[in-house]
Amino acid sequence: MINVGQTNSLEVVKIADFGVFLDAGEFGTTLLPSRFVPEGLEVGHFVDVFLYFDSENQLAATTETPIAQVGEWGLMKIEGVNSTGAFADWGIKDKGLLIPFSEQRKRFTAGQNVLVYVYTDKASGRIVGTTKFNKWLDKTPANYQRNEQVDLIIAERSELGYKAIVNGAHWGMVFPSDVFGKLFIGKRLKGYIKNIREDGKIDLALQKIGVAKMDDLSSKILETLEKKGGFLPLSDKSTPEAIFATFRTSKGTFKKTIGGLFKQGKIVIEQDGIRLAD
Repeated sequence: MINVGQTNSLEVVKIADFGVFLDAGEFGTTLLPSRFVPEGLEVGHFVDVFLYFDSENQLAATTETPIAQVGEWGLMKIEGVNSTGAFADWGIKDKGLLIPFSEQRKRFTAGQNVLVYVYTDKASGRIVGTTKFNKWLDKTPANYQRNEQVDLIIAERSELGYKAIVNGAHWGMVFPSDVFGKLFIGKRLKGYIKNIREDGKIDLALQKIGVAKMDDLSSKILETLEKKGGFLPLSDKSTPEAIFATFRTSKGTFKKTIGGLFKQGKIVIEQDGIRLAD
């Protein structure tokens, strides 16, 4: 089955001076222009190509990698605006991604970077983008467990904190008290389920909660010390940025964790860092 708007593995059926023709199933054949043809490609070989409709609504193939395929989110730059909507650079040089005015939560201008969801419009069959995410999220119950690791995309910033897309399926919120490191729209990172409220809303954390968080960081610190010859130039006096760069955690959590390791006799805390105990 051919999936337009996604990467497909297609067979070469004919070679021409201007490219190769690929078997596109129910669409017949499609041309992969010569500038995209990998060296040594022959009839009978398979090649991975992204399929989309060109400006004449004909099936087109490219070996370029889009920022986001159908069913995915991606941070894209607005290239221009016309009477139909805004066009975003989604990584396909010959074809901008249309974001119709009806799919914009607010009007865009050229040069803006926006988080976009890519989908196929059922009425027209066109691949388009949207910034109205609500109709694609929270369609199934949020069946997560506390401290479960999830994939996050930072989508919005508000007075309450950062709204994030959880596993591509649900909305979640990272409150200011749980923010450390630099967050920005479009950033992808791992997070953890902190709480699911009675109304189904999800609270998120960027590190494990409670004892699990401390145990996880303890193991990382000991493993890193062993890899570094038993010493790390990090201590409770180090900057939050230095600690985050090494362990992706807050300074407060780091201080509590090395304090626990010190009490257990596993490390020695020195003025300029920490060392494995003999």
